[in-house]
Amino acid sequence: MNEIVLKGIPAAPGIAMGPAYIVNKQEMVVPARAIMEKEVPIEIARFEEALIKTREQIAGIRKKISEQMGGQDAQIFDAHLLVLEDRMLIEEVSKRIQREKQSAEYIFSNVFKRYAEAFKNIQDDYLKERTADLKDIARRVLRNLIDEDRLSEIDQFKEEFILIAHDLSPSDTASMVGRNVLGFVTDIGGRTSHTAIMAKSLGIPAVVGLKDATMRISNQDEMIVDGRMGLVIIRPEEKTREIYRKEKGRIFASRGRFADIKDLPAETLDKRTITLATNLELPGEIPLIKRQGPVGIGLFRTEYFYMNRVDLPSEEEQLETYQRVVRSMAPHPVTIRTLDLGGDKFISSLQVPRDMVPFLGWRAIKFCLARPDIFKTQIRAILKASAHGKIKMMYPMISGVSEMRQANAILEEVKMQLREEKIAFDENIQVGAMIEVPSAAVTADSLAQESDFFSIGTNDLIQYALAVGRVNEQTASFYEPFHPSILRLIKMAVDAGYQAHIPVSLCGEMASEPVSALLLLGMGIDELSMTPLNVLQIKKLIRSVRFTDAQKLAQEALSLSTGQDVEELCKAKLQELAPAVLKSGD
Repeated sequence: MNEIVLKGIPAAPGIAMGPAYIVNKQEMVVPARAIMEKEVPIEIARFEEALIKTREQIAGIRKKISEQMGGQDAQIFDAHLLVLEDRMLIEEVSKRIQREKQSAEYIFSNVFKRYAEAFKNIQDDYLKERTADLKDIARRVLRNLIDEDRLSEIDQFKEEFILIAHDLSPSDTASMVGRNVLGFVTDIGGRTSHTAIMAKSLGIPAVVGLKDATMRISNQDEMIVDGRMGLVIIRPEEKTREIYRKEKGRIFASRGRFADIKDLPAETLDKRTITLATNLELPGEIPLIKRQGPVGIGLFRTEYFYMNRVDLPSEEEQLETYQRVVRSMAPHPVTIRTLDLGGDKFISSLQVPRDMVPFLGWRAIKFCLARPDIFKTQIRAILKASAHGKIKMMYPMISGVSEMRQANAILEEVKMQLREEKIAFDENIQVGAMIEVPSAAVTADSLAQESDFFSIGTNDLIQYALAVGRVNEQTASFYEPFHPSILRLIKMAVDAGYQAHIPVSLCGEMASEPVSALLLLGMGIDELSMTPLNVLQIKKLIRSVRFTDAQKLAQEALSLSTGQDVEELCKAKLQELAPAVLKSGD
C-alpha cells in the first residue's frame, strides 16, 4: 500500500520510526457464546483467574513506576485495584454466568457497560470520574479473558513501538517513563496541553490533534512521527525512510553541539545575564535536568500528586518529594507552584463541580482558597522542605490583589502553626504570583506590591486572552503566542515588576522557542524556565546576541498590528543575529 501522510499539531520535537501500537481504539466487541451447564464453574473460574492476573499485572506496573518515579506517581493505579475488589460487580458477573449460560467475557462485557453507563448518569462527580478507571480495568480483564496477544499491555512489550491513542491523560504520559515508547500520536489535543508538555519533558516525539489517526492506522503499521513538523507518515516508502534515517542521524549527531557552553553563564555579548531554569513535571526528570548544566527549577508542577488516585496525598508524602527534589538540585533554587487543578488536569479523590474539567471555573488558586484544608497541607510540606534548601513558592491563576492577600493570609496561619510547633522553615521564603490571566497582567502594578516575584505563564495567558482552548485541535491555528495583545500583557507585567524592583520570570512554552525567546529577552524578562532539552539552545541564543539588539526588536514588535507580522520579524532578526542557533536538529 502507498504511504499516507497525516498533518497534525507538533507537540514534542524529534523523529520516531517504528511499528504502531493502538490503545483504546474502540470498545472491544465481545460476541455471545453460549455454554453448557457443566461449563458454568469453568467460566466462573476463568473469570476469577482473569481478575487475579489483572491484579498481578497492575501491581507489577505499580511497583515498576514506584521504583523508577517514586511512590506518589505509582498511586495512579490504586483506583484500578479498588475496582477489581468491587464485590457487587464480581458477584453479579458470577450469578449471570450461572443464570444466562453465556461465556465469562460476554457477561463481564455486558455488566461492565451497564455499570459504566450508570456511573456516567449519576450526579456524584467523584463516581463519574471513576468511569475512566472502570473502563481501563474492564479492558484489562477482557484482554486476559480473551487472551488476545496483540492487545497485551504496553509494559509487557519488549520491542520499541509508537503509541497511538484517541487521547492520553497526563498521568498516562507519565507512565511511559522507562517503557519502550518511541513516540506517540493522538487524535485530539493541542501543542500546550499538559500531555504534550509531559512528552516534551520526557523527550518523546509527539504529534497531536490528528482527528482520525486511530481509524487510519493499524496495529504493527510501520510509521514515522515527525514531532518538529507535526507529520505522521503511515507505511512510508523506502525513499521516505531513507530521508528520515539521515535526518534522525543528523539530529542525533547535533544533540551535543552546545555542550561546550553547558557550564558558562547565560550572558549576552553586552553582559546582560539571564537566569535559565527548567520546568519539572516529575522527580524522575531530575537526571535529565542536571545534564543541562547549573540550572534551577523555575516551575515545579505539583498537581500530579493529586491526579488519578483514590486518596489525597499526605503532608509527609509531599514533604518527602519536595525534600528529594530540593536536595537533588542544591545549591540551585526550586520554585514550587501550589496546586493547579482544572482544564486537562483532573482529580479522582475529591467531589468537585462539573466545570472543573473545562478551563474556567473552580480551579487553581480559587480551588485552594475554597479548600484551605488541602491548601494548608501542601503549604506545610513546602515550608518544612524549605529548611533543607532554597525554595520559592508561587500561586497559580491569581486574578488580582484580593486572591493574593487571601492566599498569603493562609500562608501566615501555617507559618504561625509551625513556629508554635517549633518546626524549622525558611522565614524569608519568597512568594510570587503567576501572571496567567489578563486581569493579573492589567493589575500587575498592584500585584507587585504583594509579591516577591512574578512568573508569567504564557500557555494559559494566551488561551484566556484570545479565547482559544490550548488543548483543542480545532482552534490550534488561532493559538497565537505573537499576538500583539499577548506581547502587551507580558510587557505590562515586566514593567510593573521593574517599577517594584521584583524579578519577572516566564515559564510558558514561549521560553523554549528561540524565535520567541529572543523577543522575551528584549522585553526585559529576568528568567526563562523551559523544558530541559531546550536549555542549551536558548543559552546559545543569549550568548550570541546583544541585549540592546533584542531591545530594539521588542520595541519594533510591540508597534506591529498582527501576530504574523511579529513572528516574521522575529524569525528574520534571529536569522540575522544568531543563525547558528537555527541549525538545530530539533
